[in-house]
Amino acid sequence: MPDRPEIVCICGSARFVDEMRAANRELTFAGVIVVAPGEADELITNEQKAALDALHLRKIDLADRVLVVSPGGYVGESTSREIAYARATGKPVSFTDPV
Repeated sequence: MPDRPEIVCICGSARFVDEMRAANRELTFAGVIVVAPGEADELITNEQKAALDALHLRKIDLADRVLVVSPGGYVGESTSREIAYARATGKPVSFTDPV
């Protein structure tokens, strides 16, 4: 057993922000440290999106495992890249819904 709680990085499409927030709450109350995608209330530029995507890969680096929020089995392009990155770095990946 580690001396610290498990760290889980949540990944998923921005369209599932409510579902990601619910997963965050559930994991947090289960004693897990949650690292989640950044959120924006307004449209972001392509440059900002690229910066957020790169930052999210660093969040995956911090995590013990990745949880993909995938209602209906949906996984978009950015999330697919994050899954591939996590797997390439040896992080276990699980999904809320079968993909």
